[in-house]
Amino acid sequence: MPAASNTRTNRGEKRLLATAQVVSVAEATSFLLLLVATTIKYGAGHPGGVRVLGPIHGGLFLAYCAIMIALARSRRWPMSKTLLALGAAVLPIAPYIVERRWLHVPAAGHPPTPAGSSTTSTTAPTPGTAP
Repeated sequence: MPAASNTRTNRGEKRLLATAQVVSVAEATSFLLLLVATTIKYGAGHPGGVRVLGPIHGGLFLAYCAIMIALARSRRWPMSKTLLALGAAVLPIAPYIVERRWLHVPAAGHPPTPAGSSTTSTTAPTPGTAP
């Protein structure tokens, strides 16, 4: 019986992760579009874009925050990582970085990279050179 429960948990985790990826990208994109619309509003006097994009971005912002909290609880993120993910919502391109770095399942056989560590590979030194 535990295997069935574990399968449901894995499916739920994958669904939450997929939703987080979509909302993260949508929130970041809506923020950038809202910045453009705000520039047009004050530069050319056309407030229509802000009237449309403002509420859309507001809804995506709230959804992003709710999903990040749910994901942080589900994956048992440390408080610092949770606060960084939430803080990313107020920077125009930061949710793209959160999506790229923290919202992907590692490929089979590859352990997850710890937060803050580099993913650069090391290579053997060239013969005749000091390491």
